[in-house]
Amino acid sequence: MGEPVRVLLDGTPLLGHRTGIGRYTSALAEELASMPDEVDVRAVAFTLRGWRALRSVLPHGVQARGLPVSARLLRQFWLRSRFPPVEVLAGFTDVMHATNFVLPPTIRAGGVVTIHDLAFLASPGDLPPSDRRLPELVRQSAQRADVVCTPTHAVARTVEERLGIPADRIVVTPLGVDPAWFASRPPNDALRSRLGLPSEYLLFVGAGGPRKGLDTLLRAHATDQSLPPLVLAGPRQAGVDGRVIRTGYLADVDLRSVVAGASALVLPSRDEGFGLPVLEALACNVPVVCSDVPALREVAGGHAALTPVGDSDALAHAMFAAVETPPTPVAQMARRAHASEYTWRRCAETTLTAYRRAAGR
Repeated sequence: MGEPVRVLLDGTPLLGHRTGIGRYTSALAEELASMPDEVDVRAVAFTLRGWRALRSVLPHGVQARGLPVSARLLRQFWLRSRFPPVEVLAGFTDVMHATNFVLPPTIRAGGVVTIHDLAFLASPGDLPPSDRRLPELVRQSAQRADVVCTPTHAVARTVEERLGIPADRIVVTPLGVDPAWFASRPPNDALRSRLGLPSEYLLFVGAGGPRKGLDTLLRAHATDQSLPPLVLAGPRQAGVDGRVIRTGYLADVDLRSVVAGASALVLPSRDEGFGLPVLEALACNVPVVCSDVPALREVAGGHAALTPVGDSDALAHAMFAAVETPPTPVAQMARRAHASEYTWRRCAETTLTAYRRAAGR
């Protein structure tokens, strides 16, 4: 076996509250760190504040590299030129892996970028003002990359069609389900009391931006008073509004319990790149209701109730059916078996394929 591939990973998503991309970056880094004969991983964070915190959130054996630098300023430079290359900021490497859409220019390193979805191309108005040039940056990153990673075949097709990237430059790297999800148990009395959880509840997990379809979910839930209360878990302000309970951001261990105790998980997104909460709910043996979009259809694999995007009546009916119709033992086993096919080890191995391709381009 030859020398391990030296990889510089964008660890910026590891800082602050973990979004789905943060969880992806964390799990990928953990798996890659356990493969030292094949890959030598280091991480860099493109941020002026909180940069030193990167050292404390990296897996054992993964070094933090680089200098504190303004991400906004860097993006302005990278839109106009190939300066500064990442090697100037963080040292030489064989491969630079941009885990969060934006690939820095390099001097010699191969470039890999993960494009999680392209929802912002369809709805650029949903982006905050600070990200208004993100579509341009992502197009530029995809063109610059030697390999583009996507979480699903659905996103791979979109990258091919919308960004003009040839199929032979795209590698699908499906996300994984942490084994802890399969052993999750419903919340105990203390957690129920702390979060104000009722004995039965429907659950939405996510940040709640416009593309997540929360307006459709709230409308559907309000039309049927026989449905259990609705719990929204994610980085929003905690509080109670009638039959809707917002928990705010949850630590991983609490989130697993809250999902495991749900009557059903509901994800009515108008667009998704993967939909990790769907698989995590299936691993907990929790029924899933989600919108019928390509990525969720692919990931659910026939184990979720699918409803048309934006159809609140269909969503209300599907939620009622999920609560009132207990799954058979065979269906429960099939759910968990399907979720178990998605592992972070497989994600790391397929990503390593991308690294080798980029390093030997």
